[in-house]
Amino acid sequence: MQRGLIVLIVILIVIAGGAFWYHQEYQTSNTAENPAAATADTLQQATTTPAAQEQNQTVIGKSVQGRDITAYHFGTGTKEILFVGGIGGGYEWNTALVAYQLMDYLKSNPDAIPADVKVTVIPALNPDGLYKATGKEGEFVASDVQASQDAQVSGRFNASNVDLNRNFDCDWKANGVWQNKAVSGGSSAFSEPESQAIKNYIGSSKPAAVISWYSSAGGVYASNCHNGVLPETKTLTDLFAKASGYPANDVWNYYELSGDMMNWLAKIQIPAISVLLTNHTDTEWNKNQAGVLAVLQHYAQ
Repeated sequence: MQRGLIVLIVILIVIAGGAFWYHQEYQTSNTAENPAAATADTLQQATTTPAAQEQNQTVIGKSVQGRDITAYHFGTGTKEILFVGGIGGGYEWNTALVAYQLMDYLKSNPDAIPADVKVTVIPALNPDGLYKATGKEGEFVASDVQASQDAQVSGRFNASNVDLNRNFDCDWKANGVWQNKAVSGGSSAFSEPESQAIKNYIGSSKPAAVISWYSSAGGVYASNCHNGVLPETKTLTDLFAKASGYPANDVWNYYELSGDMMNWLAKIQIPAISVLLTNHTDTEWNKNQAGVLAVLQHYAQ
């Protein structure tokens, strides 16, 4: 009886071993005959890892020519601070570069972001205009920029020849002014996919504050849409200016603004400041780094 039981156990072990061997051979054979299946399995495993599940960027919309408008996220706090570059496209290409510098800094210095703060950077709100001057999609270097002033000026506008910073809902006009030039503000406020993209993103994310780079007047400017400067906007203006060394300005009085993005933010009660670089080539990173860090520490309180 005992001998029979031992024989039965041996038989079961042999059967189990054979089944395991067959399964392994089948998997190996299937992978060799069907590389696509192996690739799919590998991709599935990769997408289930915690690192791959982390979402650190969002495509918030597309440009007229179909280029991605991407928001990059750093930190996981509840107070979101949004930084925007490149609304002036190829004419203000240094505003996109300073935004990319900020991204590089935050990647290397994650501890610079307070625990309860989330930083979002949109480096190129006007990717079609930027492409006109650089011939690049995404990150670029200064040497990529065309020397032609005509190409750079053309890059201020999107692919529909609309000045995006005249396409927002504060004093919007179809025919706006930029410097001493007449420019198109679009067929209506938010008529352009780029301005619609950031409108939708801000509507859903509701950032605590927005800071946008422009060039070139060398200063920090408060936003305002006929209701006075918001107290928090005033605080941000003075804070960034003091830390960076740029002069603080409560008003813009160089020429009439219509459809300005930052003034629209004031209209919807979101604190917003414009940081204008001193020229069209330098990013003045040290000054801007100091201003950014002062703002982040302010929201750590």
